[in-house]
Amino acid sequence: MARNIEIKARIDSIERVAAIAETLADKGPTEIAQDDTFFRCNDSADRLKLRTFAPDRAELIFYRRANSAGPKESFYLITPCTTPGVLRESLTLAWGQAGRVRKQRRLFIVGRTRVHLDRVEGLGEFLELEVVLEEGESAEAGIAQAHALMARLGVGTDQLVQGAYVDLLNNAA
Repeated sequence: MARNIEIKARIDSIERVAAIAETLADKGPTEIAQDDTFFRCNDSADRLKLRTFAPDRAELIFYRRANSAGPKESFYLITPCTTPGVLRESLTLAWGQAGRVRKQRRLFIVGRTRVHLDRVEGLGEFLELEVVLEEGESAEAGIAQAHALMARLGVGTDQLVQGAYVDLLNNAA
């Protein structure tokens, strides 16, 4: 399993943050439409989602992270899939759906950090940072890098949100 540090914040303007991210980025922007179906898991820290990009291209993603605001360590495993419709039906029958999130993501790469600027249907605009950790690297190093990049992007700690988008949608319903 791979590890990263993740941080999520509600932002007032994707365009404002994107203009700054573009000056810092090694790559991007890349526009990505994502349709995420979440499935029920026994542990509240676990998530299983099918991220669909096209009728024949998706990823089944398992991840585990704390449900808290601020930077947190995440462990994840990604499995490519070419039959997302069939897999969604199978997992729904086996586990049941926990929710669905549709979003338009603008991706920048800043060093080893994936900067996601997300327009989430029904929720609004968000910044999500994923600092990829090296094997054996401490979580604290990634957290420090996430905080530094947040500051450079003009996003304050008062804007941090807790939980996954699916949680925010379910809580709003």
